[in-house]
Amino acid sequence: MSCSDQPLGRRRVLATATGLVTGALLPPTPARAAAAAFTNPVIWQDFADIDVIRVGATYYASASTMHYSPGAPVLRSYDLTNWEIAGHSVPVLDFGTKYDLNGARGYVRGIWASSLAYRPSNRTFYWLGQIDFTRTYIYTATAVEGPWSRLTTISTPYYDAGLLVDTDDTLYVAYGNTTISVAQLSPDGRSQVRTQQVFTTPSSVGTLEGSRFYKINGQYYIFLTRPANGQYILKSSSGPFGPYTMRQVLLDLRGPIPGGGVPHQGGLVQTQSGDWYYLAFVDAYPGGRVPALAPVTWTSDGWPVVQLVNGAWGTSYPSPIVPTPPRQVTPMVGVDTFDGTTLKPKWEWNHNPDNTKWSVGNGLTLRTATVTNDLYWARNTLTHRIQGPTSTATVELDFSAMRDGDRAGLALLRDSSAWIGVKRDGGVTRVVMVNGLTMDGNWNTTGTGTEAASAIASGSRVWLRAGADIRPGAARPGTFSYSTDGIDFIRLGPSFSMGNDWRFFMGYRFALFNHATQALGGAVRFPRFELSTP
Repeated sequence: MSCSDQPLGRRRVLATATGLVTGALLPPTPARAAAAAFTNPVIWQDFADIDVIRVGATYYASASTMHYSPGAPVLRSYDLTNWEIAGHSVPVLDFGTKYDLNGARGYVRGIWASSLAYRPSNRTFYWLGQIDFTRTYIYTATAVEGPWSRLTTISTPYYDAGLLVDTDDTLYVAYGNTTISVAQLSPDGRSQVRTQQVFTTPSSVGTLEGSRFYKINGQYYIFLTRPANGQYILKSSSGPFGPYTMRQVLLDLRGPIPGGGVPHQGGLVQTQSGDWYYLAFVDAYPGGRVPALAPVTWTSDGWPVVQLVNGAWGTSYPSPIVPTPPRQVTPMVGVDTFDGTTLKPKWEWNHNPDNTKWSVGNGLTLRTATVTNDLYWARNTLTHRIQGPTSTATVELDFSAMRDGDRAGLALLRDSSAWIGVKRDGGVTRVVMVNGLTMDGNWNTTGTGTEAASAIASGSRVWLRAGADIRPGAARPGTFSYSTDGIDFIRLGPSFSMGNDWRFFMGYRFALFNHATQALGGAVRFPRFELSTP
């Protein structure tokens, strides 16, 4: 993330946030020729507030997940353009009962912009983030797949923080909103040694936040976003505590997604060949905030410049020149039969689950965990990001163990939601399409849903399908259908309008759910889930 940009021939890189060993010589590795181009967004899924680093020949990125659990996914790539989800830095949101849907709810709280770094001295990954504006948590792991464990809690809430591992192994944190501060941590990373304000944003600029902290060629940089249309950078030649001078990196720059916003709030990373890239996100609701990549050059006096195409962030660029990847990454789309003993890292629960009420191995079994008529209060709702620009989720549902009053199915989940699924009442089972599930701006439920269409369900299983168009710029349609044989699908209910308001922050997701309205005890099984694109 912050290594020297000396000529490749010297093969010398500095140990900063990249996690490369100080003074280490990189072994000669055959660089593959750059492909014709990559296209933006490099990931058309909801991964916002990106921090990106390189450790050796592997790139990692972290993102915000708010109330979803586990939190803070870690993505992995070998070429900066093809990514997979490798794990999560925060295994459980154990920050209060509201994250368990126990008497309170944590919607739009939880994992906000946070930081991912690697420390070469102990070969350890660090995740750092503040929760609920009250305190900061640090988690560590020796592999991004985990296990991750909590290292410490610090009483200072490092808002929108960036963690830097300096060349002398000292840990620094840049953080703040408009007023930017730098903290130094103890050598073991468990406590704060000092903190100092280092910059006040000029009123002409407005708000700056989303710190990313780097040391490049002996200079300290704090990379900051002006939400949601700009990026600025601070530079200090006098050490991590400044003084800093500021320069604009981009403002109101036309982005690479039609109808989407300005690329911003991401991180800088250097390839093995010495090239620099900026991985940002683009507001692209109803799908969320999606990553876009652009090359960066540096001025002679040490300031980054994003390379543009016809005055805009390019829809495509020459692919980064990197060594041949050791393997292909796991695709973001495809089939999951819920084999093995754990969920694959592409899945996240809506709040923490009740782990006694679900299992995998023979498909996904969801036993009812909540008695409620409100899906937003139902525990053990399992979510999957939607693939853009359009994609379809298809699930097989075995409802033979449902009980009266139970509701199970496949939802398009956000603060305005709809679903297709199965209702069992009075011994009668029906396939239904329900819309009108809504929240207000304080994330309280204002609508629990209205049944818009139904059909009698015979036998013990049904296939459910939800199609989602998440191209930004306007409200987009979601559609629902079902099948009795998994081959021929019947449309059910009207199109559902997927809103593009940004204030929920997270984009729409596909969601699998099963909750009771009368009593616990019922269960359903999902033998198969498939995410597909046209």
